[in-house]
Amino acid sequence: MAIEKVGVVGCGLMGSGIAQTAAQAGLQVTVREVSTELMEKGFGNIDKSLSRLVQRGTLNTEQRDATRGRLRGVTRLEELAGCDIIIEAVTEQLPVKRELFQALDAVCPRNTIYASNTSSLSITEMAVATQRPERFVGLHFFNPVPIMKLVEIIRTIATEPKVYEEVVAFAGRLGKTAVRTTDRTGFVVNRLLVPYLLDAVRALEEGVATIPDLDQAMKIGLGHPMGPLTLLDFVGLDTTYYIANIMFDEFKERRFAPPPLLKRMVMAGWNGRKSGRGFYDYSDPENPKPVPLA
Repeated sequence: MAIEKVGVVGCGLMGSGIAQTAAQAGLQVTVREVSTELMEKGFGNIDKSLSRLVQRGTLNTEQRDATRGRLRGVTRLEELAGCDIIIEAVTEQLPVKRELFQALDAVCPRNTIYASNTSSLSITEMAVATQRPERFVGLHFFNPVPIMKLVEIIRTIATEPKVYEEVVAFAGRLGKTAVRTTDRTGFVVNRLLVPYLLDAVRALEEGVATIPDLDQAMKIGLGHPMGPLTLLDFVGLDTTYYIANIMFDEFKERRFAPPPLLKRMVMAGWNGRKSGRGFYDYSDPENPKPVPLA
């Protein structure tokens, strides 16, 4: 079955990006949010993103308008009943996601494929809450979705091989490079990235080097586009802390345990760029300054 009609639940940062990407690929997209206000905010972000692409010459105005015309916003789950695949991009809380998929079971035909955009939670734990675990996958996009080419496609022990291949083909149609992986906490990227980020915080705690020097060492020494502490600020210290705790609960290995400094910064509300302060102070966004943490 070729996937032609896409449902997206959630029109926040990730959901709006997923919806835009699918619409740009020529697919009909129905986006569900819990309120008209949140829907308008999400569609506003899509409009801004499309406008930026036109300014850069990536899209022309006709393509922008055609993309926008393939997007439909709704507030009722029942409106997703005709979708071939439904991608969940709601809050990163397992009970919320399980409840959503159980509600979808009541309105979607048996052939609908379910996918979660989770970055850290168990796909299996969501799949077994539905009546179709064999048609359930993880589909982890990266932010910003319209630009980042990678998508992790996660299969569980119950996922039908044919369904998995349909989703891999779907990712290709979206212009993404698919990485195949299994349902192990952190998948590929976070499994490797989170320990690296946590080690950078430990190195700072232990006085190995300053914030700028740790970042410069990895940028210049290894060719990374940004250093680990800058990247933590970009991702969000609270997000990394949350994912690290989930991974530590799963593996019980020190490399996944959040360092005390990270915990203290999250408790203080220093979550990085989005809060204006993390390892750097973003009072002047064009010239962030390292924060004294002694």
